[in-house]
Amino acid sequence: MELKWQKSSFSGAGGENCVEIAEQGGTIIIRESDTPNARTSTSRSKFAALIKGVQAGKFDHFAG
Repeated sequence: MELKWQKSSFSGAGGENCVEIAEQGGTIIIRESDTPNARTSTSRSKFAALIKGVQAGKFDHFAG
């Protein structure tokens, strides 16, 4: 089954250098658009926790 990849609407029209996600059987698969064969996966609950942390600014110290 082919994965349906989604990217953020903040990625812009060009679509280069975007993080993309797909779901397969309840597992979230994550890749970088410029290296689509390099993938990682996580559970829905862990991905939701990551998104909440990003929204809350818990990772802002990594941005330079």
